[in-house]
Amino acid sequence: MYIKGAVEGAANTESGSRVFVYEVVGLRQSEETDKTSYQIRNSGSVFIRVPYNRMNQEMRRITRLGGKIVSIQPLSAVDQLNGKASTSNATSGETANIANGKATPVAEQQANKKDKEGNTMTQAKAKKDAHADVPVNIYRPNAPFVGKCVSNEALVQEGGIGIVQHLKFDISGGDLRYIEGQSIGIIPPGVDKNGKPEKLRLYSIASTRHGDDVDDKTVSLCVRQLEYKHPETGETVYGVCSTHLCFLKPGDEVKITGPVGKEMLLPADPDAKVIMMATGTGIAPMRAYLWRMFKDNERAANPEYQFNGFAWLIFGIPTTPNIIYKQELEEIQQKYPDNFRLTYAISREQKNAQGGRMYIQDRVAEHADELWQLIKEEKTHTYICGLRGMEDGIDAALTAAAAKEGVTWSDYQKNLKKAGRWHVETY
Repeated sequence: MYIKGAVEGAANTESGSRVFVYEVVGLRQSEETDKTSYQIRNSGSVFIRVPYNRMNQEMRRITRLGGKIVSIQPLSAVDQLNGKASTSNATSGETANIANGKATPVAEQQANKKDKEGNTMTQAKAKKDAHADVPVNIYRPNAPFVGKCVSNEALVQEGGIGIVQHLKFDISGGDLRYIEGQSIGIIPPGVDKNGKPEKLRLYSIASTRHGDDVDDKTVSLCVRQLEYKHPETGETVYGVCSTHLCFLKPGDEVKITGPVGKEMLLPADPDAKVIMMATGTGIAPMRAYLWRMFKDNERAANPEYQFNGFAWLIFGIPTTPNIIYKQELEEIQQKYPDNFRLTYAISREQKNAQGGRMYIQDRVAEHADELWQLIKEEKTHTYICGLRGMEDGIDAALTAAAAKEGVTWSDYQKNLKKAGRWHVETY
């Protein structure tokens, strides 16, 4: 049966919050049943619908009532199996203030950075004084570095969706330095709709600090042409900066600022364990990490850093032709099977456990227990990069895994952030 969680009514409607279904066993029914010597409903399940931002309050309430959470699934997944569930606003007598915890989306505590194409890039705040020696803002918007396009290569194979390009820029004429996990700004030519010069957009760097040619002379980006339908006219709109970049030719000039960012940096420990979750062009920083870890010429250039740990990439894409850097990723997997694990979530080709499309959050849910065990290890760092919204499903899956051990995921995640082991960049 379906019942509303005690806290769902506070969300008013499901449209304002993602809703998940808790399968619970062992709930007691009242104070009177506490006096009995047996569990109530210990042979059956209760299904409780809970909005995302109240997941941990409900988990605490369930624990207080002697229940045990068996599984957590998105409401949409349950709908696929059982038909559309009721959306009535009835609530139980319990209230939301029985617990103080809060399942906070990662982006809620992040500083917003405009990408100037109608979206916002968010980066979690780095700890104060951390990575003080990391280069930042060598070039500013009022005095950008003018580099040149060296190459512009298509990354989407025939039959894929959209345009995604790998761009390499010559930076040998200046002093632009960067390390893996940082971003640079690009200032497109022309003026905006108000007649003012276009402002910069931020892009995650896709190359190691030495550049693709390992000569310290280039920086690379992975760029998807932004394309969407105007909500009123239905006209196809293309992103100004992304279109500019995707159609650059070798020799074309490009205005570069930065670098910026200290949140997505790799740990210096070569024995670290690194979990990477990416969608689409969110693969950019992950490529930089993996090339530094495993590429032969990179390893030769960095004798002080020889990665011996473990890296796991969970990569979400719509179709197989959209697997960016597919050949190189699979070569690394083949060469370092004990150190690198590659997992795809191909939404339009693979099915999740409920028969729906396979998204990255479904893969995370599938491997949640294993990921949870890795995350608990002191040497493990987790990186998330891609479209905003992916964090909800990831947090839901890890909430369920942690709950099996009586751990409140949102509280645990806060400690990971304080320790500099949880890294998020979404846009």
